[in-house]
Amino acid sequence: MHTIVLATQKGGSGKSTLAIGLALAAIQAGHTVRLIETVSQGTLSYCQRRRAGAEPMVESIYVAGNLERRLQSLGDSGVTLTIVDTAGGVSATTASAIRHSDLCLIPTRPSVADIEAAASTLQAARAWNKPFALVLNQAPIRGQRIANAANTLGDGGALDLADVLAQPLIVMRNDHQDALSAGLAVSEYAPQRKSADEVRSLWQWVEAKLNAGAAKRLAVDGLALSTFLQAPTDTAPPVSWSGL
Repeated sequence: MHTIVLATQKGGSGKSTLAIGLALAAIQAGHTVRLIETVSQGTLSYCQRRRAGAEPMVESIYVAGNLERRLQSLGDSGVTLTIVDTAGGVSATTASAIRHSDLCLIPTRPSVADIEAAASTLQAARAWNKPFALVLNQAPIRGQRIANAANTLGDGGALDLADVLAQPLIVMRNDHQDALSAGLAVSEYAPQRKSADEVRSLWQWVEAKLNAGAAKRLAVDGLALSTFLQAPTDTAPPVSWSGL
């Protein structure tokens, strides 16, 4: 099972809307998906009620230890993807979610202030050596703000944008909020519109990132096993039976 966590310091970055959109895109791609919210305001739970029981199911977990145990049981039950929507700020539950994730997505609006506020989440992902990517969300259709955001991310060469800036950026359109109000993902609400195309493309980017990470872990594990098997072993001297 793959686990994605959406986390960032600031509220209002669109984590919950992205979680729902990615979940439905993954379901449409053949995954069995579970959503977990650690946010007390319950955006995902309210959306689930409006869906009248349709997939994906939503669980609310607010305690770090419970989250770890639940992720383990979901993996054992056949769920192939879990998406965790976290509260803004830093908490033990968010730290646990990042620690047990396969990819940390950091949604941020394309402003210098929002990007700078994402630094603490980025540091947490790095501390646990977890793959991460920034998602430019609620972006204007065009304008200098997007270019400024990209420049801020790349300042000083701190980040390789090709590797950590998720594609495509998600433009601010009414479809996202209208879909949420109806209890739908944007790909259900307006499947032929640009908003749905962007979210589906973002899922494809995320899935490729997850698969690349899984392949890398397998390669590292295989190399470790090969090294272990080829390592010399101490051998005991032959036993002499003479004189017995």
